[in-house]
Amino acid sequence: MTDAAPTTAAPTAAAPTERQPDAAPARRPARVRLLWLLAVVAVLAATALASFAFGSRTVPWSDVLAALGGAKDSLEQAAVAKRVPRTLLAVLVGAALGLAGAVMQGVTRNPLADPGILGVNMGASLAVVTGVAYFGLTSPTGYVWVAMAGAAVAAGFVYTVGSLGRGGATPLKLALAGAATSAAFASLVSAVMLPRNDIAGGFRLWQVGGVGGASYERLGHIWPFLAVGFALCLLSARALNSLALGDELAAGLGEHVGRARATAAVGAVVLCGTATAAAGPIAFVGLVVPHACRLLVGVDHRWLLPFSALAGATLLTAADVVGRVIARPAEVEVGIVTALLGAPFFLHIVRRQKVRAL
Repeated sequence: MTDAAPTTAAPTAAAPTERQPDAAPARRPARVRLLWLLAVVAVLAATALASFAFGSRTVPWSDVLAALGGAKDSLEQAAVAKRVPRTLLAVLVGAALGLAGAVMQGVTRNPLADPGILGVNMGASLAVVTGVAYFGLTSPTGYVWVAMAGAAVAAGFVYTVGSLGRGGATPLKLALAGAATSAAFASLVSAVMLPRNDIAGGFRLWQVGGVGGASYERLGHIWPFLAVGFALCLLSARALNSLALGDELAAGLGEHVGRARATAAVGAVVLCGTATAAAGPIAFVGLVVPHACRLLVGVDHRWLLPFSALAGATLLTAADVVGRVIARPAEVEVGIVTALLGAPFFLHIVRRQKVRAL
């Protein structure tokens, strides 16, 4: 184990960088990372309070605190009570997408990996719409199972197509395959919904991606699936650190490469499918968040994954607040806000990294 690093670091250009989290604690002390973690938690708490207070009606902070204590004596306090499940859904969905994006980037070693870019979210969306239109799917739990199946099929299809030809599954080929698959699935979703006026209205806003209409009942249906996905992804952190060194070196270090990659991928698919079933296909959260978190804590997945979950929750909650404030008394769906933020970032990543592998 200790003799492997000197002999393998030279031929692999990415090895010194990828081993940095384990080898350089002095330059990134755990205390500094912990302070960043506390800062992200504080920002998330402030964003959640802002979500309670701001919307089509601005609620004074005294009424916010009273409503959180259980009071419903005024219209303002009742508004806060309605915003609590919406905020919780935004937190859970944002955390799921941020964590899934970090895991996908680690599994594929692709800096452009994202549930939206790789077509995973749109595959889940197509599966749900097809199930409702042709198979009478009505159960909220059924939505989640069908969405996870669609996400898994889409992920497998994109990876297979991106692996064809010389060079295997390069970041550019995966991004192109994912973009083409997303476009095709989006067209199929429209084709399924257009002749069905009875379901088109309800799914139109869901297809854009949003957390409006959240309820404690919906949260109760999705939290067991999210718990499983979070557990699988977080438990894969050490294995993802090994995979970042390359499959051969990871196997030499005792890692079961196929099993590690499959476990992490299943966790990401569960999170993507569940998040899509609950809030629709929201893009770019899984791309923006992991890159931003690497600037704070480095590439060690033991820190990167929980940071990505917290930062994803913060980003989606903030995007929901912005969407409610800028178009009062109407609102802009959160999927539109994240797309406006994420598309320029995507172009920046392509230009800066020239779609190299992680």
